[in-house]
Amino acid sequence: MRIGIVVDSACDLPADFIEKNNIVVLPITVRIGEAVLADHRDEEATLEFLRAHVAERGHEAETTPFSVAQIRDLFLQRLVIDYDHVFCLTISKLRSQIHDNAMQASFAILNDYKPIRHAAGHTSPFALRVIDTLNLFAGQGITAVEAVRLRDAGEHVAKIRTTLESLAENTYGYMIPRDLYYLRARARTKGDRSVGLIGAALGSALDIKPVLRAYRGVTEPVAKLKGFEPSAQKLFEFTGKKVREGLLTPVVNLGYGGELSELRALPGYTRLREICAEHGVTVHESVMSLTGMVNVGKGALGVGFAAPPHTFAV
Repeated sequence: MRIGIVVDSACDLPADFIEKNNIVVLPITVRIGEAVLADHRDEEATLEFLRAHVAERGHEAETTPFSVAQIRDLFLQRLVIDYDHVFCLTISKLRSQIHDNAMQASFAILNDYKPIRHAAGHTSPFALRVIDTLNLFAGQGITAVEAVRLRDAGEHVAKIRTTLESLAENTYGYMIPRDLYYLRARARTKGDRSVGLIGAALGSALDIKPVLRAYRGVTEPVAKLKGFEPSAQKLFEFTGKKVREGLLTPVVNLGYGGELSELRALPGYTRLREICAEHGVTVHESVMSLTGMVNVGKGALGVGFAAPPHTFAV
């Protein structure tokens, strides 16, 4: 059976991993003033857009996911021919319309695919499963990597579905933004009042950085640390501790809102890589999605992994 994997472009994964494993990306379009870029996970294009627009006016950005019609057309024109079963893994439905759009599109796809498949010489049925990863950015990538592993191992689609749904429930996405003023401005643009003016001003004055956690669809602050680099080191150390205790999948996924050379220079990064190597854990790292950067700001750090229930403690 030919199994396809679809993600949206908010999912942080290296471009070469996406290409090597034939992962299909649903682009999210970002508009800042007159500047527009459809995010196809092209890291160079993302960095150029970051330098030109995001740093100064990113909080004003409008993001537009693939519509119901665009998703339907992508499947009917290509995916129902190329694959027999497709898993569509989306950003948390509490943070984006993508999941709902994919669900709506799935009804039309399953109603209309038969003559298209038949004309291409395929007589077997086509199936589609939309799965909410319950996470975002670096956290999303964990489910996608596991989907690739299960597909390559020849697992049956029923096992793949149940495994991915269970994994989504146990995936943690941690983020540290650099600029609370940016985070507050972005929250106000989106109508999210979770970051108040006083908190942003106080945090910046004291160089306090919140540690944000995405887990089971909910994104919330779980700690306040001082200074970005010391905070990044503590997050790396915490991740290393979880690696030693045992992850549910042997993967740590990193996303960074800028050049990866900056990520690799952060304190604690090298030691985390060493710990992962010692425990047979693969580390993926990529430039954070454009969607991620306009929401949490330039220079933000994201870490994703799947683990048993825990609290963040340093």
